Amino acid sequence: MRAKYSVALAAILLLTSIAVRLPAQAQAPAQPPAQAPGAQPPAGPPQGGRGRGPATFPAQQRTLADPAVIARGKTLFDINCRLCHGADLRGGDMGGVNLLRSDLVLRDQHGELILPVVKGGRQNPGMPVMPPFPQIPDDDVKAIAEYIHAVAFTMRGQGNPPASAEPVVLNIIVGNAAAGKAYFAARCASCHSEAGDMQGVASRYSDPVQLQNAWVAGGGGGGRGGGGGRGRGAGGANRREVRITVTTQSGQKVEGRLDRIDDFIVTLTPADGVQRSFTRNGDVPKVEISDPLEGHRNLLPVYTDKDIHDVTAYLVTLK
Repeated sequence: MRAKYSVALAAILLLTSIAVRLPAQAQAPAQPPAQAPGAQPPAGPPQGGRGRGPATFPAQQRTLADPAVIARGKTLFDINCRLCHGADLRGGDMGGVNLLRSDLVLRDQHGELILPVVKGGRQNPGMPVMPPFPQIPDDDVKAIAEYIHAVAFTMRGQGNPPASAEPVVLNIIVGNAAAGKAYFAARCASCHSEAGDMQGVASRYSDPVQLQNAWVAGGGGGGRGGGGGRGRGAGGANRREVRITVTTQSGQKVEGRLDRIDDFIVTLTPADGVQRSFTRNGDVPKVEISDPLEGHRNLLPVYTDKDIHDVTAYLVTLK
């Protein structure tokens, strides 16, 4: 009996020992395999998301430029970009994209992605064409990019606004008014006149920067005041509106405001307000476009800084 009791007691003690060790082994964290000296640990999953650290985005890695560069970029932006993209970068009178939400701008670090667009122009479906600006020096484009990033940085509430984000009073009346009048007579007088649509043009804008932006983009004759509203001529007609005439294969003509056109479809809104679309197959239907700002767009790559300054100096005298 004593022998059987000893065997039974030994079995109970063995089972108890195993039961205690199993939970302890299940709870112990797995140890990573030993690595050779100098070896790199395997790459883990990307950080960010629920339960992980904050993700890193290009805009968060960007460093702001020197305040003097940002201030120069603001001046250049106001002269070259504000009319299309707006004083707050969210889009202006000419329908430019919101630069604060542009994927290209968010990925850009110091102008390397913005520079090719400014130099070569861009066409986004359903958006106004951005003409090329090959005459703007690379360093000026990069300064504009740094200003855009500084404004975006401030808008996101990251730190205090950079000093360059404070409003700057610009003095852009640095051209020769006589030379500007001669340029106007040679390049602009076929569509505009000092005694007609341009009479009192300087009084329609609150400052010379707005006037300069307006005439460069084609709105100088339709500013605030006697032109029937900004961008509109007599009778309230939109002077910037692109008109189109579509002639079908059967000879039917449909005229109206151009809404969209590409190689496959053209969409317009006639006077009755009912939008119509036509499928395009080469030259059928026949399409005739009348763009009142075509002359201004054609001159955008041709203007020199001196031309712009001279014409602006002339236009501010028309009060």
